[in-house]
Amino acid sequence: MPRRLRKCLPEVTYHCQSRCIELRDLFASRLAKKIAISVINRTLEKYTFELVFLEFVQNHFHLIIRTVDDGETVSRIMQYIKSRIAEQYNDKVNRTGPFWNERFRSDIIEEYENPRRALLYLIWKISYNLVRKGIIRNPRESEYGTIRAYLEESYVPKVKITLHRFFLDLGQSFEDCAREFLSFEQFYLRHHPPL
Repeated sequence: MPRRLRKCLPEVTYHCQSRCIELRDLFASRLAKKIAISVINRTLEKYTFELVFLEFVQNHFHLIIRTVDDGETVSRIMQYIKSRIAEQYNDKVNRTGPFWNERFRSDIIEEYENPRRALLYLIWKISYNLVRKGIIRNPRESEYGTIRAYLEESYVPKVKITLHRFFLDLGQSFEDCAREFLSFEQFYLRHHPPL
């Protein structure tokens, strides 16, 4: 059966995720995360798009990308990121073979019934992955994740994050937006209490 064609649209928000080969915990290593961060930063210089959010889990990673008018497609962006990560990781650890399990999965946030609620809830849901796995106690402890960019105005993440307009529309100031954004964390925790 042929693969379904991916919708590659300008000015939409994609939740992208990709899993490591055989679901191995390749992103458990700092090396893989550092390589990925370097590649993503280089991709942001090479192509025109907005990185809205990033988080690594042991065997996969999540990116929320917003494409822009006259910018690259989500397919081109993700192809570059994934191929460079695989190439550099294999080179550093002296291995051959695939790094990724399959093509990346993507959903368009604007296709949800309530895109703003979907995106802001999704950021918290992804951020709590490492908490659910018992790796950290709080999403704010993630060394490579970018949740703190939405909570602390002065926070400088390891990759350049562009705050999504859905977040920026929550209030008149960053503090207002962050305070309102925290209500989505509470909503998430009410439905998924910590173990």
